[in-house]
Amino acid sequence: MFRRLVSFDEAKRILKQSFSPKPIGAEQVSLSEAYGRVLAEDITAHMNMPPFSRSTVDGYAVRAVDTFGADEDQPIALRLCGQVSVGEAPRVNVEKGTTAEIATGAPIPRGADAVVMLEYAVRKGDTVLVHRPVSVGENVMKAGSDISKGKTILKEGQVLSSREIGVLAAIGLKEVNAYKRPKVIIASTGAEIVEPGKALPFGKIYDINASTLSAAVLESGGDPINLGIIPDKKDQLKASLKRALNKADAVITSGGVSVGLKDLVPQVLNELGEPGVIVSGIAVKPGKPTTLAIIEGKPVFSLPGHPTSALLIFHLFVRPVICAMAGKHEEVPLTVRAVAAAKMFPARGRRTFVMVNLTRDKLGRLLASPVPLGLSGAITTLAKADGFVEILEDQQFIEAGEEVEVHLFKLEKLTSFVQPA
Repeated sequence: MFRRLVSFDEAKRILKQSFSPKPIGAEQVSLSEAYGRVLAEDITAHMNMPPFSRSTVDGYAVRAVDTFGADEDQPIALRLCGQVSVGEAPRVNVEKGTTAEIATGAPIPRGADAVVMLEYAVRKGDTVLVHRPVSVGENVMKAGSDISKGKTILKEGQVLSSREIGVLAAIGLKEVNAYKRPKVIIASTGAEIVEPGKALPFGKIYDINASTLSAAVLESGGDPINLGIIPDKKDQLKASLKRALNKADAVITSGGVSVGLKDLVPQVLNELGEPGVIVSGIAVKPGKPTTLAIIEGKPVFSLPGHPTSALLIFHLFVRPVICAMAGKHEEVPLTVRAVAAAKMFPARGRRTFVMVNLTRDKLGRLLASPVPLGLSGAITTLAKADGFVEILEDQQFIEAGEEVEVHLFKLEKLTSFVQPA
């Protein structure tokens, strides 16, 4: 049985006191491999972007003052003094009464301070008739207007998406200093599970947790390593977990933490190093059998075998730790307010997390409908759920029609449920 079932808040406190997750180091990463990595330092621009003032349209580079008074019926005639192409330094100067043909993206020649769009000018030999005046700076992107030299353009702790990588490329960086991804070994236990891709004998089920937890580790910034399925035999379990701890920065197991004869994980963890198991059972639903351990400075998260329970406990306990080890700054919880579509009951004396699906009713109200947890082994619950509603231990129930706070699993869900203006 569980030695001492602790509350959700106490389990969080014990974990925080027992292990302080920190980045495990940094390394240089090429931009081609930088997607999803976390910056280990601020990035300061060593150059202006653009590095020169350039035209934003095809047209004619002019002195703005020379176009004042131009209109459709009375164009102003300017002498063509040359041409400026993309990728070349201008070879002409624009003086009073002259203009230079210029392409989009080409540098603004000396003397010019604006560009007349091609549509508002007519060329006749070496004369250009301007039918519309321009103001100083019109159709010109000034040097440093996008990025100015010396400015901090990206902050330590930022996750690099395609947008940030584009910014790094714009200032000519080939590689970047990023935090190392923590190596997280994932192991499944149980005589009833089989690796996906293999034949499935009667009475067996495919191992769901190894794949889903590996994906969850990737989403958190870690580097997952699938150890495979470990038999429910103490010697093999102990040897496998010992090897895992030698290679990994953190370990996640699923299954083997309940109260059956073959639920040996907590016992084995206590034999692998100090301080051993720090939490053996949490007063939550789902996820009661969750076991937390620290072995010689490395965290071990032993999750229930139920796929939905395992992923929820990962979200609540494991993800924040891996994010911190990967150098990610603390994430702001993604929440929306909704109306309970049905009555929600907690488990007596336990912090309860009710999976919900979000929809809108005819009045445009956001409705949170409970998704059945399912029987042991059910995986569709989380696939159907947009988030969860948390019910405290001393709360009797949530009434239908009551406003609730929904914790979302994904950022895109937040934008999906914002009421359109």
